[in-house]
Order: sequence, then structure tokens, then C-alpha cells
Amino acid sequence: MHLLAAKPGGFVDEEGIIDLDQSPADIVILTAADSQLAALSAGLAHSKLLQQGLGQMPSVRIANWLQLLKPAAFDLYEEKVLKHAKVLLVSMLGGRNYWPYGFERMCEWAQSSGRVLILVPGDDSPDPQLCSASSVSSEVHTLLWRYLRESGSANSTELLHFLGAEYFSLPWQWREPQILPRAQLYKPASKYSQATFEQWQQQWSEDAVNYPQPGSSSAATVALLFYRSHLQSANTAMFDQLIAQMRVAGLKPLPIAIASLKDAESIALVDLLIERAGVKLILNSTGFASNRSQAPELSSQPSEFISPFAAQIPVLQLILSSSTVEDWQDFSQGLRSRDVAMQVALPELDGRITTRAISFKGASHRDSAAQVEVVRYQLHNERADFVIELAKKYLALSEVANRDKYIGLILANYPTKDGRIGNGVGLDTPNSCVNILNALAGDGYALGHELPENGNALIEQLLQSVTNNPNTLHYLGCWQSLDVDVYRSHFDKLPKASREAVTARWGEVNQDHKFRDGRIMIAGIRLGKIFVGIQPARGFNIDLLANYHDPDLVPPHSYLAFYFWLRHVYKVDALVHVGKHGNLEWLPGKGLGLSEQCWPDIAMGPVPHFYPFIVNDPGEGAQAKRRTQAVIIDHLMPPMGRAEIYGEMAELEGLVDEYYQALGMDSRREDWLREQILQQVQSTNLIDELNIAQCSDA
Repeated sequence: MHLLAAKPGGFVDEEGIIDLDQSPADIVILTAADSQLAALSAGLAHSKLLQQGLGQMPSVRIANWLQLLKPAAFDLYEEKVLKHAKVLLVSMLGGRNYWPYGFERMCEWAQSSGRVLILVPGDDSPDPQLCSASSVSSEVHTLLWRYLRESGSANSTELLHFLGAEYFSLPWQWREPQILPRAQLYKPASKYSQATFEQWQQQWSEDAVNYPQPGSSSAATVALLFYRSHLQSANTAMFDQLIAQMRVAGLKPLPIAIASLKDAESIALVDLLIERAGVKLILNSTGFASNRSQAPELSSQPSEFISPFAAQIPVLQLILSSSTVEDWQDFSQGLRSRDVAMQVALPELDGRITTRAISFKGASHRDSAAQVEVVRYQLHNERADFVIELAKKYLALSEVANRDKYIGLILANYPTKDGRIGNGVGLDTPNSCVNILNALAGDGYALGHELPENGNALIEQLLQSVTNNPNTLHYLGCWQSLDVDVYRSHFDKLPKASREAVTARWGEVNQDHKFRDGRIMIAGIRLGKIFVGIQPARGFNIDLLANYHDPDLVPPHSYLAFYFWLRHVYKVDALVHVGKHGNLEWLPGKGLGLSEQCWPDIAMGPVPHFYPFIVNDPGEGAQAKRRTQAVIIDHLMPPMGRAEIYGEMAELEGLVDEYYQALGMDSRREDWLREQILQQVQSTNLIDELNIAQCSDA
């Protein structure tokens, strides 16, 4: 066991304990929310405790108790800091059960004479157990709880003034907690961080002049939802930058600070503003879910999904990582378990589309008075641009006429044999693809040609040109291909490490098995503006069966060329991978919160993605949803039925049935049937499987 310095976001290394390296103080305030730490730090800076000329003032320490979860870490902090404190105020998110060791040690700490312990809930739900464990009256307990829940710099200052007056006999006046609205329209660099709807309309008018978008008649309005706690802690710089990037990209952001998606007042304002502004898409940065999973004993019952929003529009889930950007870059899984639970798994219950981690926690500055690193969210500009581009493409799906949309339908091919094209598990993928084509034609999409009559006809059309079959690549025709120079122009934009990995594994582009006459062949057919393609193999000259799920095998040039052609040449508006499952979601990279160096991002990029997937495999469905921003469209398992027998075996069964009925009734027919049965057993080679050396009438 070794000591570690504290890190932003409350990250705790599994191999050591945290030393917050604070000196003793009179007042100690612990919380699990970095937003509260920032607000308390700002409140302390404006309080009388730091004013010069007022004599000896009580000292204050502020810390994140998530860094004290390990008993040894808390014991160290108790010895160095708490042992000398008079007042200990703790905001306990999760109550006693979440931190039982800390709860017990703090209660024991309070037994010494002259010490004051106040344990308040870390949310808006009362906790009688915390109140009874505190050494103050219920009125004082409620007052201090409300200071922390309303938060903000002003409330934090008044909180400290109350503690100074109440427990250190300082002649100070203090005010009751000021209540922040449950929800409000936010505007950067405005008084009280609030704006009227008319002010935002004026901003949009100015943006239309300052940021003209070529080929776009008018910008689309996008709601941006975030917790009001960011306002309370003045932690809005990241959102200000995101709003600025959205405006430059030609979007009309409508930022709304809310208490929660479960808060009726917040949802009412959001629905009103969405309707009034004509919002077409929501970027949501709040965690958790408004829907709840049903009890396991009700799993056989239909589940009821209720969207928290009145408008039926896409909701893209932004991930605000609680880790540092360095931790994200170094961690192969991308996101820590806390972020996976609160910002991925639970939001999925609301049907939100998982995107990328766009911000990370980082140290803003060190508060020398409170001896704490003030942590704020910091925007990752490249990842934010990825999500903004994805949002723009989703908006285009609602704005562009169906006849002008280009759609790609991708069929898996595993293993890479022609007989396995469109091999979706539990799904007749070729016929389903034809059904999708017919549905698109019925909705006005431009398919142009006469559609395949059925799945077999579709496969026959695909087999007329190149597939993934290496034995036919040298002589079959190809309906589309990508010029090598065009490919290189996109390949050269990739991170250097990614380019080198492809070249080291597969050589130069002209060594690829689908390279022909200066072009890379693309397997598939075009039906008007709808492309039906065969997903490329993850490699060639290797055991593809063993490497289909290989987490380290980088894709070859022809794989990248397939998706580059779809994105940059054919310029698809959306992709549909039909049936479980393709190989895109298994390419190397982070498990969640992908970076620009992760191969699913490199190949497909920020494209709307829809994925019909069998309902009984949520694990692999989640892989596609979380790594390739897929909207999973579940389909049921195929109905079970008797396999029965057919052909020669059915004839043999009929003869055996007749023979049984003829026994003792008609000896001549009985003998004839016996001969027919023996002949059938021999002609079908069933006699070999029965391990009978010789058949005889005897």
C-alpha cells in the first residue's frame, strides 16, 4: 500500500490510498460533488473569513470525501485534519449505507467534547438517520442542508458566515439560503446567467449573419440540457465553449439548465421551450434515467417506455467524464465504472443515443485558503466537434426530402464465404433487407430500379460482382470503387499512429487484395440512392474465423476504403447494418467513450446508425450501441417449430409406417415392404450410420 496525491474527480487508485495533504483547520466541509467544492471555494473567497484586519479567523478546509472511501485514507485524514477540527459538515450522497466506515468514524469523532457534527443528505430527499446522528437541532440541520443544496457562491458565503456566528461567536449577520430556479433558459455572459426567449431569438438572428452556412436555408434549433448545479458552482465555461462551437457549426443552441429530468417543473419548461423554438433534436448531458427497469419477476410482461419529453425527437446523450483526460487516454476501457453507470447504462433506459465523452475534469486552480484543488469540466474540442457533426446529420434526416437521401444497407459476411452473405442471427437478413427496400420505396426514397423480388434474388444480384471471396476477386466485375489517390487523401488525415499500424500490418494500399488498376473495389449494388453492400472482412490471408472478434487486429486498407467511399463519395445520410452482427463494433479501440484513434470512429465517423438486432443478445447489442452510436431496433427470436424429416428420410418413414400396419394382415405386402425398406436403408447409406455390416431377410 502506498500514498497517492489527490486527483480531480475523486478518482481513487486501486493500489494505494489518497493523502489530501491538508493541514489542520477549525471548520471542515466534505462533499462528493466537485461542483459544491467549487461553489464553497468561491464562497470562502468572498467571505469575511479571509478579510484582512478582522483578527484571528477560523480556518477552513474543503475536500471530496470520495477520495477518503478507503478506511486507511480516512484514518490518515482524521489524524492529520479532523482531530483538530471543531465543526465537521458533510454532504453524504447515498447516506450511511454508501459510506458506512466514514459514518461510524465521524460519529465516534463527535463524541469528544466541543465538537459539532452535521451530516446532511447529498440530494433533495430527507434522511432521518443522518439528522439523528448530527449534533445540532433539526432546524439548524435543515438550514445547513438547504445552503448546500441550493449551493452557489452567495449561499456558500452565507453558510460560512452562519458557522462563524453560531460556533465561533463572531458578530456576523447571515441570510437565509437563496433559491435558484429549478429550471431556466441559460445565456453565457449574461446577468444572473439567465435570458429571455426573445434574447435568444436575437442571438440566432445575429448568428445567421456572422456564421452563414453554405447550402443551408436556415439553422436548426437544438436544445442543450445540463444540470443547474453547473450554474450553482459557476462551472459553465465548458458549456459556454460548446455553445460557441455549435453556433459556429450553424446550429441554434437553446441551453436550458434543469434540476433533473424527473423534476416536473424542469420538464414543463423544457417542453414549453422545445415547442416554442421548434427544437428538432436534444443534446442531453444529465445522467441517470427517468424510466425505471421493472422487477425481475415481471420480465415476462410488456415493458412500458415513457419519454420524459413531449416532443418525439432524437436525444443524443453527451458524456461528461468524471475522470481526467489523461486517465481517459490511458484507460483501455475509456470510461470508469461510475461514468458507465450514470451516463451510459442508465440513460439507455430512456432510449437516448450514446455519443462520446466531450469533457473531462481537470484542476482549474488551487485554493490555498481551503487547501483544495478546484475542479472544473474542460471541453475536448475534437470530441465535441464529432458530436456536433453527428447532430447535424441527424437533423438532416428530418430536413432533407426522402427522395434526396442516400442510405447504406450493410450485410454482414461471417465467415467470409459467399454462402454466408447476410447471415444475421435469428433473422432472414436477405428477405428483411428486401422488406426494408420496399418500405423505403413506399416512403418516397429514390430506388430507381426494379427491386429484387425476394432475398434469394437480392443475393443473386450481389454475387454477380465482387464479394469478399478471394477466389473471384480477379475476374468478377465491380459496380463501384474508390480511386487510390482519393483514398490516400482521407487516409493521410488519420492520426500518425493509426496510419503506421495499418501499414505495418497490411503493407501499402497496392498490396491489398481488393486493389485493382489503381482503385479499391467496393462490394455491393446501388439501387438508385440506396446502396446494399457487403461488409468487408477484417483482413485477408489470415484465419478470419478466429480473428472476427480480435480486439487488436487493425482493419486493412480495403475495409477503410469501404466506409470512406460510403461517407465521402456516396455521402450516405445514414447507415443500416442489418442483423446481428457485423464486425465494425468489434474493431480495436476503447470499450466506451471512443477517441479519434479508435477504429470504429475512424471507419464510420459521425454518421447516424441504425441496427436491427435480435432481442435476446443485449450484451452484443450494447457493444454496437455504445461503440458505433447505433440505434438498436430489436426483433424477436424466430418461432420454434418441429424440424421434421424430409426427402428420402420421409419416404423411409412412410414405408416403416406401412410395414407396421401390414404386420399379420397381408404377408405378401409385408414382404414387399420389407424389401423396399432394406433397399432404402442401403441406397441412403443409413446402414453405415446404423453400423450394420449386412442386411438379411432372416
